[in-house]
Amino acid sequence: MNTIELMKQKLAILEPAVIRIADESARHAGHEGAKAGGGHYLLTIVSHRFISKSALARHRLVYDALREMMHKNIHALSVKAYTPEEFDSIH
Repeated sequence: MNTIELMKQKLAILEPAVIRIADESARHAGHEGAKAGGGHYLLTIVSHRFISKSALARHRLVYDALREMMHKNIHALSVKAYTPEEFDSIH
């Protein structure tokens, strides 16, 4: 299973309505993390579990779900975490 599919599997615990993961590793070629094999990813995730949670709390939920992958499969992760209402208002 590739890293993006594994990330999606682990993030399923957050019951995402939308999940988009972009592999930006190529933009970081030569970077130490890229040399070690960890990728750079951009995650957009929408979940009702983020309702009434601060941005920090949302990020903690994401990082907790991906804990086993951090600093192995994932070197860097940029997270955009929205409630369904927030996501609908910007799209």
